[in-house]
Amino acid sequence: MKLVVLLALSVCLVSSLPAYKVGARSFDSKDDALFAKFKQQFGKVYFDDHDESYRKAIFLANLVKVNKHNEEQKQEKHTFTMAMNEFGDLTWEEFHSKYTGFMGQRARYVRTQNTEDLSHVEAPSSIDWVSQGAVTDVKNQAQCGSCWAFSSTGSIEGAHYLSTGNLVSLSEQQLMDCSTDEGNEACNGGLMDNAFEYVIQNQGICSEASYPYEAKTRTTCKSCTPVATISSYKDVDQSESALKNALAKQPVSIAIEADQTSFQFYSSGVLTEECGHKLDHGVLAVGYGTMDGTDYWKVKNSWGSSWGMDGYILLERGINAQTGGQCGILLSASYPKV
Repeated sequence: MKLVVLLALSVCLVSSLPAYKVGARSFDSKDDALFAKFKQQFGKVYFDDHDESYRKAIFLANLVKVNKHNEEQKQEKHTFTMAMNEFGDLTWEEFHSKYTGFMGQRARYVRTQNTEDLSHVEAPSSIDWVSQGAVTDVKNQAQCGSCWAFSSTGSIEGAHYLSTGNLVSLSEQQLMDCSTDEGNEACNGGLMDNAFEYVIQNQGICSEASYPYEAKTRTTCKSCTPVATISSYKDVDQSESALKNALAKQPVSIAIEADQTSFQFYSSGVLTEECGHKLDHGVLAVGYGTMDGTDYWKVKNSWGSSWGMDGYILLERGINAQTGGQCGILLSASYPKV
C-alpha cells in the first residue's frame, strides 16, 4: 500500500507558439507533401496558418529523428524500430505533459510491506495474457493524464476474467470521477493502488458501456451497477523474479518512465535503449518472453492501437535490476485479487 503525501501539482500550458526551426532550411514541396499526408492520416486540424507552420516544423524535426533511427536499425545498431504516428506534431514537453499521468513521480510515497510471498510460483519460460484472452482491446486515454486509471482497469479486467471466465471492459471514467477521496486527480494524475482502494470500498467497478470514458476531469460521480469486484491488492517486490512470478499468475499494473523520444515513436521490436526510472506513466504488464535472443516484458499501453505494436511495447528484461529494471518497470508494480 502506498502512503501518499500530495505535493503541489503544476500543469504547464503552452500559451504561445515559440519559434521552431528544422535545421537551417525552409519548407519545400516534399515537406509539404509529407505533412499533408500526416494531417490526412491522423485527422489533424490547426488553429491558424502560424500554428500549422509551427506544427509542420515539429513534425519534420521528429521525422528526421525517426528516419535516422531506422537507418541505424538497418545497420543493427538498434533492436527496435520507430515510426511516425499521431504524436508527430508534438514537442517532447507537450507529449510528456499530455499523455502520461502517474502521480508517484509528482508526490512522495512509500511502499509498505503489502506484498505476497510468490517464491513458490513456478513461472513458465514465457507467458502472454493477451493470447490467453485475459486482456481487453487497447484503449486510448487521449490528451488526459489518466494512464493510472487504464492501468488499474486493465489488471482488474484480467483478474476478473481469470476468476469468472468473463472478460468485461471496465470504466476508467468512474475511477477518475469517484476516487478523489483516495487521492486520485482524474486527468491530473493518480495511483493504481488508490484506484484499487476505491474499488474495494465501493464494492466493485462498473462497465465501460455503462460509464463511458470522456477524457476529461468531471466534478460529479455518477451512480452505476458494479460488474466486477476485488477483495484486496498486493504490491510486488522490486525484483525481476517477483514481477515474473506475479505475471505468471495474472496481468500486473506497473509504472514506467515513458518520456523519451524512443517511447513517443516506438513501433516494433524490443526497446533496449536507456529510458530512465523516473516513473511518470501507468501501464499494464501482460506477459514476458524472448525475441531474437533478447528477453522482454510485454506491456499494454493506453495510447490507442495505432501506436507501437498495435498498442503494445516490448521492454528489455534482465537489465538494470539495481535501479528498477528497464524504464523502472520493477519499482511500482501491483495487482488486484478477486
